Amino acid sequence: MRRPVFAEATWDQVSLPVIKGYLTKRTAKTQGNREMALLSVIWNWARSEGLTSLPWPAAGMERSKWKNKEKARKIKVRDDVFATICAEAAQHIKDCMDLGSGTGMRLTDCITVLMPRGNLLTLEASKTGKEAEWDLNLSAVLPDLVRRRKALSADHLMLLSTADGQPVSPQALRYGWDKARGVAVEKASERGEAELAEAIKQLYLRDMRKRAAQKAGSLEEASKLLQHSDERLTERHYGGVRRLKPVGKKVLRFCLLCL
Repeated sequence: MRRPVFAEATWDQVSLPVIKGYLTKRTAKTQGNREMALLSVIWNWARSEGLTSLPWPAAGMERSKWKNKEKARKIKVRDDVFATICAEAAQHIKDCMDLGSGTGMRLTDCITVLMPRGNLLTLEASKTGKEAEWDLNLSAVLPDLVRRRKALSADHLMLLSTADGQPVSPQALRYGWDKARGVAVEKASERGEAELAEAIKQLYLRDMRKRAAQKAGSLEEASKLLQHSDERLTERHYGGVRRLKPVGKKVLRFCLLCL
């Protein structure tokens, strides 16, 4: 019988060996690291509320490599995979795919970005607080998205909306994506396209940000589009972006990419 690592442990019973034991037993290694990061936030909040006076067991261990080793996920968002899933998706999922791959927005920002003012779509990124704006006149997909949104009888201000005029929630994104991807996998398998089916299984909705980086003209443009402070960060997390020699400086107003 498998016993939970933490079970009904009290604060003083959660030690570094215990949380390392959790990471060892966790089958999803990278997700386990994220869970420990969340637990550390909860732990420090509990300290601030007086629920415990004990420090986080892994405090000061950042360089000791006590967490699971992570390997960067390398994936290219293929046009055929994108199109196959898009063909099976509800409209709000298609719109999110276009918005994410056209602007490089994170999913959290995709569902909270407001309707554009005039021809400019503006955003303050939820993760970094950085501001950005996109000129809709430079987009191949966003003007249609905005027109569809305006045609809906919706009483909210978000750009993305369900067909019945409701804001798109994280749950709606997850359900809609899983459903569309599942149908796409099933149909590809029925056609005997096993390789395509497997590629579809490996794609996540958050990979639309990766697609935006792929469509950029250069590593520099991709880095600016994704609002990274260093091109090395873009290259590390979104490898495969083309390195082009600069042809002279130009102002980049986060122009939307033509897909």
